[in-house]
Amino acid sequence: MNVIRHQDALSASPRYRRGELHEFNAGGNDFIYLVSAGAIFALDEAARAVLTNMADEGVEHGALVAALCAQGHQRQDAEDLIRELVLVQGIVADAPGVRQFTSPEAPPTDFPLQALVLNITSQCNLACTYCYEFGSDKIATPQGKPKFMTLQTAKTSVDFLLEQSAARKAVHITFFGGETLMNFRLLRDVVLYAESQAQQSGKAITFSLTTNATLLNDEIIDFLSDHHVGVTVSMDGPPDLQNKHRVFKNGKGSYDVIEPRLRKLIARHKSRAITARVTLTDGVTDVVRIFRHLKDDLGFHEVGFAPVTSSEKQDYSISDPDMNTVLRGFHDLAEEWLEYALRGQMHGFSNVSETIGELTQGVNKSHPCGAGLGLLGVSPSGDLSPCHRFTDADSHTLGNINTGIDVEKRGDFLARGHIGTKYDCQTCWARPLCAGGCHHEAFVRYGDTRHANLHYCDWIREWTDTCLKIYGVLAIQKPEFLDRFAERKPMT
Repeated sequence: MNVIRHQDALSASPRYRRGELHEFNAGGNDFIYLVSAGAIFALDEAARAVLTNMADEGVEHGALVAALCAQGHQRQDAEDLIRELVLVQGIVADAPGVRQFTSPEAPPTDFPLQALVLNITSQCNLACTYCYEFGSDKIATPQGKPKFMTLQTAKTSVDFLLEQSAARKAVHITFFGGETLMNFRLLRDVVLYAESQAQQSGKAITFSLTTNATLLNDEIIDFLSDHHVGVTVSMDGPPDLQNKHRVFKNGKGSYDVIEPRLRKLIARHKSRAITARVTLTDGVTDVVRIFRHLKDDLGFHEVGFAPVTSSEKQDYSISDPDMNTVLRGFHDLAEEWLEYALRGQMHGFSNVSETIGELTQGVNKSHPCGAGLGLLGVSPSGDLSPCHRFTDADSHTLGNINTGIDVEKRGDFLARGHIGTKYDCQTCWARPLCAGGCHHEAFVRYGDTRHANLHYCDWIREWTDTCLKIYGVLAIQKPEFLDRFAERKPMT
C-alpha cells in the first residue's frame, strides 16, 4: 500500500479533474483504488482535501492551490501534493502532452507458456446436470475424436510445454477431464516422464488435478501425495446439495460414494493442500452452510465458489434473488476471513484470498485470465484450445500439439478478449481485476468471447469493494499478513 504525500513542485498550470478512481473507507481510513494502475493508496488529510475540492467540471491549478491554502496548507506543500496526485493519476491534467489512461497493453505474441491443462479423458462416470462439457450448454464437438489421451500425445505435450516455456524456470501441468482419474495410469506415467524431462531441462515442474473423487483409492492417494500433486475436488456441499445435480448416470447421488474417500484423501495427502470447488446453481446457494460442511466437517484446506456457467434460461441457472443470497453468504464469510486474518490465521475462503492476492500484487489485467497466453488446454486428440473449458470445441481450436500453435487463431482469440475491445468495461472501476470476465462464459451466454459478462457486473463491483475494504483494514492494522500474498498466484 502507498500513502499519498508530498513530492516535487508542479510547474504547469492546467485544469484538473478526478482521474479514474474508486473511493472507499476501511476501518475509519480513507483510500482510493486507482483504475489506471490497479493500485491502492491511503489518503492523508491533504490528499483528501484535494479530491474534495474537485468539481465535476474540473478545477484550475491556481484555484486548487488557493483552496488548499485557505484550508491551512502551505503553498509549497499544496504544489507538491498536486504534483504527486497527477503522477499517480488520482487527478488528471487536461493539458496538451499529459498522457491519459489507456488500456493495458497486450502481452507480446511470443509470450512464453507457463502451464498446460491436459484433458486426459473426455469421459466421466457422473452425469452432472449442469456440466459445461456434456450438458445442454456444451460447445464441445467430440464426435469421432479420441475419448482418452494416449501416452504419446501426453509426452509430446510435456515436451511442448518445456520448449515453449522459453526462459521460465518453473512450469505447471493440470490434469483435467471428464473425470481425470478414469485415466489414472496415464496420469501416473506422465508425472514420472515430466519430472525426468524437467530435471534435464533445468526447470521445476508442479502438478495439480481436478476430480469428482469417486475413484480415489489408496494407490492413487499415495501417488498424488508422494509426487506433490495438488488436488481440487469438485463438490457442492452436504448430501442434499451435492446430490441435487452431481449424480451418477442412473440418477443416484454421489455424496455417499465420495465422502469416505475424501476423508482418506485429506488425512493421507499431506504434501499439498486439498481444496474444494463449489458450483453454485439453482437451489445450491447456501454458501455459509456449504463452507461449514466442506471446511469444518470434511477438512478441506480451502473452499472456493463459482456460479454455474450457463445460458440465460437453464433450469439450473441462478435467479437474481438467489444471487443476492449468494452475495450475502459471501459477505458473511468475508467478515470471518478478516477476523481470522487480524489474528494472523488463514480462513479458507479462497474467493477472498485470491482477490486479496491480486490486489496485493497490483494486478491490472489486459485479459480476464491466462487462457491463450501463458496457459493452453490440450484435448485427448492433441488439439490446443485457450483453456480446458474449450476442449474439443472446433470453433476454438488454436492448433495441435504435434503441429504447434496456430498463431493467427490465437492472435484473433486474444484480440477479441482484450479489455480494450469491451466497450462496456471502459467506464468500470473494477476492470483491472475483472477485464470483462470469463471467455467461456461470454461465449455461452452471448455467443462471442469478446463480450463482457454484463450479467455479473454489479456483483463483481460489490465484491471487489468488499475485498478492497478488507485490504484497507489489514494495511492499517495487520500489514504483515498481506506479505504472504505477494507471490500468491491465482488458480487456473
